[in-house]
This record gives sequence, C-alpha cells and structure tokens, in this order.
Amino acid sequence: MNPSSVIKLHVLGCSGPYPESGGATSGYLLEAGDSLLQFDFGCGVLGALTARTAPESLTALLISHWHFDHTSDLLPLIYRLQAAQTVLPLYAPADDASVLRGIAEDSGVFDLHTVSPGDRFDLGDATVTVGEARHPVPGVCFRVERDGRCFGYTGDTNTLPSLPSFFRGCDFLLADGLFPRAAWSPEKPHLSAELAAELARDAGVRRLVITHLNPSFPPQTLLEEARRVFPAVQLASRGAVFEV
Repeated sequence: MNPSSVIKLHVLGCSGPYPESGGATSGYLLEAGDSLLQFDFGCGVLGALTARTAPESLTALLISHWHFDHTSDLLPLIYRLQAAQTVLPLYAPADDASVLRGIAEDSGVFDLHTVSPGDRFDLGDATVTVGEARHPVPGVCFRVERDGRCFGYTGDTNTLPSLPSFFRGCDFLLADGLFPRAAWSPEKPHLSAELAAELARDAGVRRLVITHLNPSFPPQTLLEEARRVFPAVQLASRGAVFEV
C-alpha cells in the first residue's frame, strides 16, 4: 500500500463520561492524506493534540454531539485560536439547548457548519458522510473515506437499525461500547461492548476498537464480552495509534 493512502487514527482521549486518572475524555485525530480531522474535543484533549500538532493546523473539527465529555476543551481552544488569529472549520449537529454550542458560535474562531444525517462533504483529501445516532441529545456518527479505505466512528449511541448499513464495509470502526452486558439496557445512552461487537459483525467491518471507556467498569470484562462475538477487537487507550 502506498503510505500516502494510509489513514491513521491517534487516540487522544477515550474515557467517558469523565477521565480516568491522568487520562482524557473523547478525542480522536485522524490523518487522511493531507487532511487532519479532529473528532470530538473532550476534557484533556487540547494538551494531547498540541503534543502532536498545532491545533490551528487542523483541516476541521467534527463534533458528534455537545455533551461536555466530547466538547469541554473547545473552551480553552478558543483562546489558542484567538492568539493564532485562526478560524477553524467546525462541523456539528444542531442543539438549541447546548450552552457550549452557543459559545462556540459566538467566539469568532469557528466557522460552524451544522450537519445532519445524510450529509456528505469533502474535507481536503477525505470524504465525510454523516449518519444517525441515538443519544439523549442530538448526535451524529461519521464515516470517512479516502483512496478506497474507510473509517467509521459511532460517537455516542445506543442501538439503531440504520447503524449496520451506515458502517457497511468499513475497514475500521471506532465504537462506543461503554457498558458490560450486566449494566446495559435498551434505555441506556450507550452501546454495550457486546453490542458494539455485534454492530461490527453485522456491518462486515474488518477491525473494531471500542472506546468511551467508563473508569468504573473493568476493561477486561468489556474485551472478553466483545471478543466472543467479534474476535478482531481491541480497546482504545490514550496515546494509541491505529492504521486503518
């Protein structure tokens, strides 16, 4: 494979809804050719991103939903972008109840684009498609394609009939799998690790990484439950780099 066609995922933070000791909540940097796409921007993510690249060099920020564990570091990022005199494209769902979305919109440092399921657009070398998610606040999931490679990110979601077809054939799926089987119910705001594995299997993806890991739940239990369904699975860890 031509190295320039490789997509790389950098896990900057993977906890939810609060960080583990020394960790960070949701934040994922995707390299796709010349495109640098930052998915979600939770607590602790700005410092982790800055250790790898200047935030103002990003092609775009993409937010799955406006809960604080996915967006709180947008607040100090505003100061960074003001100092750099940079306006950064920001793609996110509408949410009239989100105070933070209003702050981002009024900050003057984000070019805010409202996205909805079914949207499709190019960001540099990558093509992004927006899908439906099921969460207590408006949310979306994302699919990114470049040179025949495909990356999928569920954001935060529980089960939805549309998810397997949306992620069909992805090479790599980054999926919310917060709950062990015993703690999950249909009313919960997240998938279980087992259900994330079922999604990967039903969508025919090649590889699954489970994220949004609650520090209260033992990771080995999540991994074991997922592997019974879909063996090609790993848990996300802060600082990990995956090739798509």
